[in-house]
Amino acid sequence: MNAEIIAVGSELLTPQRIDTNSLYLTGQLNALGVEVVAKMIVGDDRARLTEAVRAALGRSEILILTGGLGPTEDDVTRDAVSLALGREQRFRQDLSDAIERRFRRGGRVMAEINKRQAYVLEGAEALPNPNGTAPGQWIEHDGRALMLLPGPPNELEPMFREACLPRLERLLPKQVIRTRVFRIALMAESEVDQRVAPVYTRYTNPVTTILAAAGDIQLHLRARSDTPEEAERLLDEVAAQIEPLLGNRIYSRNGDPLEAVVGQRLRERSETVAVAESCTGGMLGERITAIPGSSDYFAGGFLVYTERMKTALLGVSEALLKEHTAVSDEAAEAMALGARERTGATWAVSITGVAGPGGGTEAAPVGTIIIGIAGPDGCRTHRARYYQFDRARIRTLATQNALDLLRRRLV
Repeated sequence: MNAEIIAVGSELLTPQRIDTNSLYLTGQLNALGVEVVAKMIVGDDRARLTEAVRAALGRSEILILTGGLGPTEDDVTRDAVSLALGREQRFRQDLSDAIERRFRRGGRVMAEINKRQAYVLEGAEALPNPNGTAPGQWIEHDGRALMLLPGPPNELEPMFREACLPRLERLLPKQVIRTRVFRIALMAESEVDQRVAPVYTRYTNPVTTILAAAGDIQLHLRARSDTPEEAERLLDEVAAQIEPLLGNRIYSRNGDPLEAVVGQRLRERSETVAVAESCTGGMLGERITAIPGSSDYFAGGFLVYTERMKTALLGVSEALLKEHTAVSDEAAEAMALGARERTGATWAVSITGVAGPGGGTEAAPVGTIIIGIAGPDGCRTHRARYYQFDRARIRTLATQNALDLLRRRLV
């Protein structure tokens, strides 16, 4: 069976609010073997929501609506579903009494409009909400299952877990979905697709999705089957053909980010790393220390944004900076060696460059990044140029490149 999710609320169409409920529901449904094929946000408009419900029921066997179950006029979910299904709403005195008791326990008087939350569609099962005033509803209609759930996550998640999951498990055929996530460093999305499309386009199961971020491509394989073993076999079949096409650009096969992969390799080798950052302003250290347990391998770092601090904290000579400038292979090497010497770390990574939008020179135009990696086998530098990107993306790409260079050295 396939599912669709409709998040209801005009506030979700503004920059201030994000629909996170659909992420939780997608994970829960996937664990049951249900594929979420569409998600939609609809504002507080009865006509539009009614149309969206009818369209979704024409395509999918499961439909979940979140939000719009409050007591005010702009809470239109019950009305829209009633219109879409052609079912009347019935007032439930027991639900109204339960809502009123909840108000009394909080020392408040229930407003008359809260009685709107006690209306249930004909044939629907009311779903208890111990964390709020809005009951949910479970409806089976023409072979479809509909769930009306409250919007606040602290109400939606326990209601789905305790009331909806048992009903879905009785309704659904036994099926599983398994996912494999390859992460690829510093390749363009088009280049990845050009290499692997001849493989994945021959399969409808697993389904392949490519997601792109700065210097980081995710290749998702999703297999659906009756058993976990068969789903894993399908994933193995496709993965075995894809991996040789991408080689050592693949840094993770389970979705772990690059900083977690590097950290795990350092831990396995009982080694440590330090950082010396200029243009990235601490981003590299933040990524490394965002991983729980990173104190096992992160020795410390230096944020040396000026030439004076490069000299004072890392011992980079003034003469070197005057001759080669702070954005040079020589400066990156001296920063890495200085960080390694001062911390006693096994490895040290330095980043210097011009993140822009100003400050570029003929020798080091905006987007120039130089990375130094110092280790037991000496220090090497790497120069990159990200000329077509803005400041934030240049800095992100610099940290991604630095981590990937360290990963390769650790191999």
